[in-house]
Amino acid sequence: MSRPLIITDCDEVLLHMVVPFRQWLDETHDVHFDMHDRSFAEALRHKDSGEPLERELVWQLLIGFFDTEMHRQAPVAGAVEALLRLSRIADIEVLTNIGERHHGQRVEQLASHGLALPVHWNQGGKGRPLAAIVAARRPSVTLFIDDLADHHHSVATHAPDVWRLHMVGEPEIAAGVPAAPYAHARIDDWASAETWITQRLAQGPAPTDSLITGATA
Repeated sequence: MSRPLIITDCDEVLLHMVVPFRQWLDETHDVHFDMHDRSFAEALRHKDSGEPLERELVWQLLIGFFDTEMHRQAPVAGAVEALLRLSRIADIEVLTNIGERHHGQRVEQLASHGLALPVHWNQGGKGRPLAAIVAARRPSVTLFIDDLADHHHSVATHAPDVWRLHMVGEPEIAAGVPAAPYAHARIDDWASAETWITQRLAQGPAPTDSLITGATA
């Protein structure tokens, strides 16, 4: 058994993504991105016609953004400083739904902001890959951070004794995102999150026999 382990998402937890993506779409592709529309299929529209983008084009644009525009992503307020402090008491790894094609760029991107961390790329639910990381590392306690509710459900299913923090670090969308039902807490700022994380790591593994209802902290 080793030190406590924090496994965190990147986009909208460590680095802003939707705002620079919106700016790039507007500047370069004449596409309007309504960030308050929860469906990507409806949120991205041609500015000249108002028609939604074809699904294939949406994914092409996402890939294009990560190909050339990752330099636009700035850290979420307080994220770097909090992780550097937390690294004194826990190991930290990044589990990000970015393809293998952009894995090396993500490693370099985070390092350029002072976060030289192990990065695992993934597609789909994060429960199984997280459980594999935990099995390999055997930490004394594990805590997971992500902005998407589906990943908290996945982790609750495959690694129920992992603490789960729902964080949406982009203020422009946070208020419109409901608390994840399978997270232990919802905290959107790193100052408060750091305190909660430190307390949970000291508490030990999460209880597995309690109903999670998207609590706030």
